[in-house]
Amino acid sequence: MYLLLVEDDLPLGNALLKLLRERYRVHWIRNLTAASSHVDTAEYDAVLLDIGLPDGDGIEWLRSMRNRGWQTPVLILSARDSLDDRIRGLDTGADDYLVKPFEKEELLARIRVLLRRMAGSGHGVLSVGDLHYSVDKQQFFLCDVPLSLPQMESQILAVLMQSGERPVSRERLTQQLYGIGGGTDSNTLDVHIHTLRKHIGKDRIQTLRGFGYRLAAV
Repeated sequence: MYLLLVEDDLPLGNALLKLLRERYRVHWIRNLTAASSHVDTAEYDAVLLDIGLPDGDGIEWLRSMRNRGWQTPVLILSARDSLDDRIRGLDTGADDYLVKPFEKEELLARIRVLLRRMAGSGHGVLSVGDLHYSVDKQQFFLCDVPLSLPQMESQILAVLMQSGERPVSRERLTQQLYGIGGGTDSNTLDVHIHTLRKHIGKDRIQTLRGFGYRLAAV
Protein backbone atom coordinates (compact mmCIF):
# COMPACT_ATOMS: atom_id res chain seq x y z
CA MET A 1 0.00 0.00 0.00
CA TYR A 2 1.27 3.46 -0.98
CA LEU A 3 0.65 6.43 1.34
CA LEU A 4 1.26 10.14 0.83
CA LEU A 5 2.20 12.05 3.99
CA VAL A 6 1.74 15.84 3.79
CA GLU A 7 3.34 17.28 6.94
CA ASP A 8 5.63 20.29 7.34
CA ASP A 9 6.84 19.62 10.90
CA LEU A 10 10.26 17.98 10.60
CA PRO A 11 10.39 16.03 13.90
CA LEU A 12 6.83 14.75 13.49
CA GLY A 13 7.34 13.96 9.82
CA ASN A 14 10.46 11.94 10.56
CA ALA A 15 8.72 10.05 13.37
CA LEU A 16 5.71 9.25 11.17
CA LEU A 17 7.91 8.19 8.30
CA LYS A 18 9.80 5.76 10.54
CA LEU A 19 6.55 4.34 11.94
CA LEU A 20 4.69 4.00 8.65
CA ARG A 21 7.56 2.56 6.65
CA GLU A 22 7.47 -0.52 8.85
CA ARG A 23 4.15 -1.36 7.17
CA TYR A 24 3.65 0.72 4.02
CA ARG A 25 5.45 2.46 1.21
CA VAL A 26 5.35 6.18 2.11
CA HIS A 27 6.17 9.37 0.26
CA TRP A 28 6.62 12.41 2.53
CA ILE A 29 6.21 15.97 1.27
CA ARG A 30 5.93 19.24 3.19
CA ASN A 31 3.63 21.60 1.27
CA LEU A 32 0.45 21.71 -0.79
CA THR A 33 2.16 22.62 -4.05
CA ALA A 34 4.07 19.35 -3.94
CA ALA A 35 0.92 17.53 -2.84
CA SER A 36 -0.95 18.70 -5.94
CA SER A 37 1.90 17.61 -8.18
CA HIS A 38 2.19 14.18 -6.60
CA VAL A 39 -1.49 13.26 -6.59
CA ASP A 40 -1.64 14.22 -10.26
CA THR A 41 1.20 11.87 -11.17
CA ALA A 42 0.81 8.90 -8.81
CA GLU A 43 -1.96 6.72 -7.40
CA TYR A 44 -1.93 6.64 -3.61
CA ASP A 45 -4.04 4.35 -1.45
CA ALA A 46 -4.50 7.05 1.20
CA VAL A 47 -3.27 10.55 2.09
CA LEU A 48 -2.36 11.76 5.59
CA LEU A 49 -2.89 15.51 5.47
CA ASP A 50 -1.80 18.23 7.87
CA ILE A 51 -3.92 21.34 7.33
CA GLY A 52 -1.70 24.12 8.67
CA LEU A 53 0.85 24.16 5.87
CA PRO A 54 3.27 26.94 4.82
CA ASP A 55 1.66 27.53 1.42
CA GLY A 56 -2.01 27.30 2.31
CA ASP A 57 -4.91 25.73 4.17
CA GLY A 58 -5.07 21.97 3.75
CA ILE A 59 -8.86 21.96 4.07
CA GLU A 60 -9.27 24.39 1.19
CA TRP A 61 -6.81 22.33 -0.85
CA LEU A 62 -8.88 19.22 -0.11
CA ARG A 63 -12.07 21.04 -1.10
CA SER A 64 -10.59 21.95 -4.48
CA MET A 65 -9.37 18.39 -5.04
CA ARG A 66 -12.76 16.88 -4.19
CA ASN A 67 -14.43 19.36 -6.56
CA ARG A 68 -12.17 17.97 -9.31
CA GLY A 69 -13.48 14.47 -8.61
CA TRP A 70 -10.42 13.22 -6.70
CA GLN A 71 -11.52 10.31 -4.50
CA THR A 72 -8.41 9.05 -2.68
CA PRO A 73 -9.13 8.52 1.06
CA VAL A 74 -7.82 11.34 3.27
CA LEU A 75 -7.04 11.31 6.98
CA ILE A 76 -6.51 14.80 8.38
CA LEU A 77 -3.84 15.10 11.08
CA SER A 78 -4.17 18.43 12.87
CA ALA A 79 -3.62 20.21 16.17
CA ARG A 80 -6.88 22.07 15.54
CA ASP A 81 -9.15 20.29 17.98
CA SER A 82 -12.37 22.32 18.04
CA LEU A 83 -15.63 20.71 17.03
CA ASP A 84 -16.06 23.29 14.25
CA ASP A 85 -12.64 22.43 12.78
CA ARG A 86 -13.38 18.70 12.80
CA ILE A 87 -16.80 19.17 11.23
CA ARG A 88 -15.36 21.50 8.59
CA GLY A 89 -12.67 18.98 7.69
CA LEU A 90 -15.10 16.08 7.40
CA ASP A 91 -17.72 18.10 5.50
CA THR A 92 -15.05 19.27 3.07
CA GLY A 93 -14.22 15.71 2.06
CA ALA A 94 -11.90 14.15 4.62
CA ASP A 95 -12.67 10.53 5.45
CA ASP A 96 -11.38 10.87 9.00
CA TYR A 97 -9.89 13.47 11.36
CA LEU A 98 -7.28 12.75 14.04
CA VAL A 99 -6.21 15.43 16.52
CA LYS A 100 -2.52 15.88 17.39
CA PRO A 101 -0.93 14.63 19.55
CA PHE A 102 -2.15 11.08 18.98
CA GLU A 103 -1.05 7.58 19.90
CA LYS A 104 0.66 5.67 17.12
CA GLU A 105 -1.63 2.66 17.63
CA GLU A 106 -4.69 4.82 16.97
CA LEU A 107 -3.13 6.30 13.84
CA LEU A 108 -2.39 2.83 12.47
CA ALA A 109 -5.91 1.68 13.28
CA ARG A 110 -7.42 4.69 11.48
CA ILE A 111 -5.26 3.95 8.43
CA ARG A 112 -6.40 0.33 8.41
CA VAL A 113 -10.03 1.48 8.43
CA LEU A 114 -9.37 3.80 5.49
CA LEU A 115 -7.71 1.05 3.50
CA ARG A 116 -10.54 -1.40 4.22
CA ARG A 117 -13.09 1.18 3.14
CA MET A 118 -11.11 1.99 0.00
CA ALA A 119 -10.92 -1.70 -0.87
CA GLY A 120 -14.67 -2.10 -0.32
CA SER A 121 -14.09 -4.72 2.34
CA GLY A 122 -15.64 -3.86 5.68
CA HIS A 123 -14.29 -7.01 7.30
CA GLY A 124 -10.76 -6.33 6.10
CA VAL A 125 -10.26 -9.35 3.84
CA LEU A 126 -9.86 -9.14 0.05
CA SER A 127 -10.43 -12.25 -2.03
CA VAL A 128 -9.85 -13.34 -5.60
CA GLY A 129 -10.85 -16.98 -5.88
CA ASP A 130 -9.10 -18.91 -3.12
CA LEU A 131 -6.44 -16.22 -2.73
CA HIS A 132 -7.13 -13.95 0.26
CA TYR A 133 -5.49 -10.89 1.80
CA SER A 134 -6.03 -9.63 5.34
CA VAL A 135 -5.63 -5.85 5.11
CA ASP A 136 -5.25 -5.46 8.88
CA LYS A 137 -2.63 -8.18 9.29
CA GLN A 138 -1.04 -7.64 5.85
CA GLN A 139 -1.06 -11.40 5.42
CA PHE A 140 -1.85 -13.41 2.28
CA PHE A 141 -3.51 -16.83 2.29
CA LEU A 142 -3.76 -19.36 -0.51
CA CYS A 143 -6.38 -22.05 0.11
CA ASP A 144 -6.38 -20.82 3.74
CA VAL A 145 -2.63 -21.48 4.08
CA PRO A 146 -0.51 -18.39 5.00
CA LEU A 147 1.92 -17.27 2.31
CA SER A 148 5.43 -16.03 3.03
CA LEU A 149 6.40 -13.57 0.30
CA PRO A 150 9.43 -11.34 -0.30
CA GLN A 151 8.76 -7.66 0.37
CA MET A 152 8.50 -6.50 -3.25
CA GLU A 153 6.30 -9.41 -4.26
CA SER A 154 4.06 -8.74 -1.25
CA GLN A 155 3.59 -5.11 -2.31
CA ILE A 156 2.75 -6.12 -5.87
CA LEU A 157 0.20 -8.69 -4.77
CA ALA A 158 -1.42 -6.21 -2.36
CA VAL A 159 -2.05 -3.80 -5.24
CA LEU A 160 -3.39 -6.56 -7.47
CA MET A 161 -5.67 -7.85 -4.68
CA GLN A 162 -6.96 -4.34 -4.08
CA SER A 163 -8.04 -4.16 -7.73
CA GLY A 164 -9.73 -7.56 -7.65
CA GLU A 165 -9.86 -8.88 -11.18
CA ARG A 166 -9.53 -5.41 -12.73
CA PRO A 167 -6.34 -4.62 -14.71
CA VAL A 168 -3.48 -2.76 -13.04
CA SER A 169 -1.00 -0.80 -15.14
CA ARG A 170 2.74 -1.38 -15.04
CA GLU A 171 3.13 2.31 -14.15
CA ARG A 172 1.03 1.98 -11.00
CA LEU A 173 2.86 -1.15 -9.88
CA THR A 174 6.21 0.52 -10.44
CA GLN A 175 5.13 3.59 -8.45
CA GLN A 176 4.01 1.36 -5.59
CA LEU A 177 7.43 -0.30 -5.50
CA TYR A 178 9.77 2.61 -6.13
CA GLY A 179 7.78 5.83 -5.83
CA ILE A 180 7.58 8.65 -8.33
CA GLY A 181 10.70 8.92 -10.43
CA GLY A 182 12.29 6.04 -8.61
CA GLY A 183 13.43 4.69 -11.96
CA THR A 184 14.33 1.08 -12.30
CA ASP A 185 15.29 -1.28 -15.08
CA SER A 186 12.28 -2.07 -17.26
CA ASN A 187 12.69 -5.79 -16.60
CA THR A 188 12.73 -5.53 -12.80
CA LEU A 189 8.94 -5.60 -12.43
CA ASP A 190 8.76 -8.65 -14.70
CA VAL A 191 11.29 -10.43 -12.49
CA HIS A 192 9.16 -9.76 -9.40
CA ILE A 193 6.03 -10.94 -11.22
CA HIS A 194 7.86 -14.13 -12.23
CA THR A 195 8.85 -14.75 -8.60
CA LEU A 196 5.32 -14.05 -7.41
CA ARG A 197 3.91 -16.56 -9.88
CA LYS A 198 6.15 -19.21 -8.33
CA HIS A 199 4.45 -18.61 -5.00
CA ILE A 200 0.80 -18.41 -6.11
CA GLY A 201 0.72 -20.18 -9.48
CA LYS A 202 1.44 -18.80 -12.93
CA ASP A 203 -2.20 -18.82 -14.05
CA ARG A 204 -3.32 -16.47 -11.27
CA ILE A 205 -1.54 -13.45 -12.79
CA GLN A 206 -2.43 -12.63 -16.37
CA THR A 207 -0.21 -10.39 -18.51
CA LEU A 208 -2.04 -7.70 -20.48
CA ARG A 209 0.45 -6.79 -23.18
CA GLY A 210 1.05 -3.09 -23.55
CA PHE A 211 -0.71 -2.32 -20.25
CA GLY A 212 0.04 -4.41 -17.17
CA TYR A 213 -1.36 -7.32 -15.20
CA ARG A 214 -4.52 -8.62 -13.57
CA LEU A 215 -5.42 -11.35 -11.10
CA ALA A 216 -7.63 -14.21 -12.19
CA ALA A 217 -9.72 -16.49 -9.99
CA VAL A 218 -8.60 -20.04 -10.79
